[in-house]
Amino acid sequence: MDWQTTVYFLIGLAIGVVLHEYMHGRVADLLGDHTARNAGRLTLNPVAHVDLFGTVLLPLALIVMRAPFVFGYAKPVPVNPFFLKKPKRDMLLVALAGPLTNFAIALVVALAGMLLRLVGVSVFSTNELFIALYRIAEINIILGFFNLIPVPPLDGSHIVEFFLPPHAQKTYESIAPYGFMIILAFLLFLGDYFFRLMNPIFSLTARILFGFTPF
Repeated sequence: MDWQTTVYFLIGLAIGVVLHEYMHGRVADLLGDHTARNAGRLTLNPVAHVDLFGTVLLPLALIVMRAPFVFGYAKPVPVNPFFLKKPKRDMLLVALAGPLTNFAIALVVALAGMLLRLVGVSVFSTNELFIALYRIAEINIILGFFNLIPVPPLDGSHIVEFFLPPHAQKTYESIAPYGFMIILAFLLFLGDYFFRLMNPIFSLTARILFGFTPF
């Protein structure tokens, strides 16, 4: 990964993780849980969302190891289901808010590129701008789908819990202490396959943004 791609990914990652966590807190706040607001997390200030490992060390380690992608996460926004009006339903909505925000960012960025082309901005004369937009969209697509993986503490686990009966939910929650190890193993052994599955979406995003698929 060249330095330009790394910079674009890091910019997209910063935008994606901050808005991802902010929207978790915002939706929870709208549904009656003000924990994030009281903790000072209902803000777009990146400093409030920085996690030393997930936001700083992990992306840097991936860059140093010349990984084919840069990935990271922000400090999870605190949510207390006991304050939610309908805890089971509302936890589903709070969980969905994060990944949907990342998909929305990717869509807005892709449409911005299309709009630039429609007003006469040339893809070829401003190539770096369009590549930057594409990389920002790409990392947010990755963030959105990655967070839908049904392993605690990722958002996908809360979505699965919504559909489980109480006894099965307790069994499912018992894997939470091993969640990080499961996610790490997934990235090590299935990461390439996971990213290949998203290639059609990356191609569609590039086609919307550039008008063709340049990669």
